[in-house]
Amino acid sequence: MSFVEWSKSSVDYGRKLVDSALEGAREGEDQFLEQESLAPYISESARHAIAPAVIGACVGAVGGYLLGGRRSTSRILAFGLAGAVIGLGAGLIWESRPLTSRMVLSAWDKVSKTRDQHWFEKNPIDYA
Repeated sequence: MSFVEWSKSSVDYGRKLVDSALEGAREGEDQFLEQESLAPYISESARHAIAPAVIGACVGAVGGYLLGGRRSTSRILAFGLAGAVIGLGAGLIWESRPLTSRMVLSAWDKVSKTRDQHWFEKNPIDYA
């Protein structure tokens, strides 16, 4: 097998793996949401993530106030904004973990099936 054939085969296999992972994630999302829309679930998660965002903003502002010798308002606001963004991100990740875990498990199952199929194509079993 030449390098070109090998690389084409590897790229095709990689594409199959990515496609199966995306398909599995979509199936996991559909199973979790049970034919409901994703938007209400995300907005509910965002509402619950406001508290960690506020805590992050406070921690960031206090950190900006205590850090360094010069205490400027812009520095305090920048640290507070960074803390709010980090807190909101962490809160969203925490609140959406049931959906994320369902999507990841479903994607992993699909990728495993694709890997098994690829192995059987490369290593056929002769029962005769």
